[in-house]
Amino acid sequence: MTDIRELTQAEGRQYQQQTTGRDMARRNYLNLDTGILLAILFIAVVFRFHKITLPLVDGFSWREISTAMMADNFQQRSWNIFFPEVSWTGPGPSYQGREFQIVSYITALLYQLFGWHDWYGRVVAAVFGMVTVFSLHRLTALCWGKMHAHAAALAYALMPATIMIDSSFLPDPAMLALATLGVWLFVKYWAGGSGWLLPLATASVSLGALSKPPGLVAGAVIFYLMVCWIQEKKQKQATRVFLSGLVSLAMVAAYYSWAIYLGRNYPPFHIAGSGGYIWDDGFWAYVKNRFYVKSAWNTWVWWFYGSPFLMLLAVGLWIPPRPAEDPEQRRLSAIPYVWLAAATILYLAAAGEITANVWNFHIFHVPVAMFSGHGALLLATLSPRAVLKPAVALRAICIVAVALAGSTLPLVRTMKKPIAMKGKLLGEELARLAKPGDLVVATAPDVGDPIAVYYSRARGWVFPPGGGDADWSKFVADDATAIAQLEELRAQGADLFGVTKNATDHADLRFFEHHVGVIDYLDKTATKLVDSDDLLVYRITRP
Repeated sequence: MTDIRELTQAEGRQYQQQTTGRDMARRNYLNLDTGILLAILFIAVVFRFHKITLPLVDGFSWREISTAMMADNFQQRSWNIFFPEVSWTGPGPSYQGREFQIVSYITALLYQLFGWHDWYGRVVAAVFGMVTVFSLHRLTALCWGKMHAHAAALAYALMPATIMIDSSFLPDPAMLALATLGVWLFVKYWAGGSGWLLPLATASVSLGALSKPPGLVAGAVIFYLMVCWIQEKKQKQATRVFLSGLVSLAMVAAYYSWAIYLGRNYPPFHIAGSGGYIWDDGFWAYVKNRFYVKSAWNTWVWWFYGSPFLMLLAVGLWIPPRPAEDPEQRRLSAIPYVWLAAATILYLAAAGEITANVWNFHIFHVPVAMFSGHGALLLATLSPRAVLKPAVALRAICIVAVALAGSTLPLVRTMKKPIAMKGKLLGEELARLAKPGDLVVATAPDVGDPIAVYYSRARGWVFPPGGGDADWSKFVADDATAIAQLEELRAQGADLFGVTKNATDHADLRFFEHHVGVIDYLDKTATKLVDSDDLLVYRITRP
């Protein structure tokens, strides 16, 4: 009996040691996993907050300035978030049909607390970008496992397109962050998580779609998983999701109906993003333009991804991850394909708008990062099975180095070139010359960009005047029409007129060559205040 007792105790000690060893190994693995995620988040912070105080003079200047003006007007004129207002269509009010202003409203609150700085909007966008990195990591871990989660999050952190958009004063970072967060929360709920995850996921996805309509793409993932529940005869769970989806769609539809009403019934009668769709241009016009694939390809190669990331994306799409044995896991592994398919359908319907305003590609970046990360893992492991070995780690380092050198560093540098700096200088000169209450008229280097009005810290007009259905990115045909426009603005109270000497419209017409008669007219009827190598400014005299 003593021998049996001793043997039993020895086996118990051995089992306890094995269990303790497994627990320690699991804790060490979790610590390693957490450490990798924190390192990826740190990398994302470094790239998104580098030169975060850059003025709004980069390649996205035009759209950033409009967002910044809405933040100004919330803080200075009205905190009603349902009446977004710009400052480049006169004394106002200049309400416009816009997406739900999450980024600009948070920025306005920062202005109220800490004073005005033009780069606060970049900080808000970058914080949303960090939410996307984290949510993408957790979502990918549920779909494809932790190694793929690390690879996808790192790909997102380093892609030039995501760095640029996540550090720009745009609504798109909020849209993608909230949509990705909502999908991750819903997938956790679908996989057996707490019931509270469903309303949280619904609210997050709804806010994502309100932040920018492409956020509706995330709803395709939720619809797919709802259908999976229907196939499994889980009618109760599917009904809850269906009802939550109806509530979400009702909120989104109600807000955008209001935005359309606002844009149609209040000056300057402008609804943002209201053109360039297949139902506007016609199906055959899209076919004739080959669905703008050439324009999209040029954006991908020379701006957004570069050859290294496109190669990783191609490899990741070509060789899918190994199918899971568990049926539920197989359904989850299809999520990146569902998201990519929904985003592609959106592109086919809105290619004209998306390629004209390239930040709209941001909705693609979750599946692009997932497939690029998968492609990087395939090349690093040379196998569909992700195993961490020294040779694999060395190959992974080489892949990251090539992506940094061939894509991230050169393309981010290109996108952040201060191409609109002279427009900012014009605005600052107008600010120096303006008296309290003065209204300005300004033509920036990129005709139609309201940057000079923004940095004048006054209200006024772009020239040619913008708003409504008119194309204000091109000069009018002749001097007589332009002079008539100037006279109309003078009658509305315009006080200062400024133009940069490199101002060029989207038809490549230069102001100082195309509108010589306008300059002659101003010389006769206005007072010249500045005539430098870069700027020309007049004070408009009253009749």
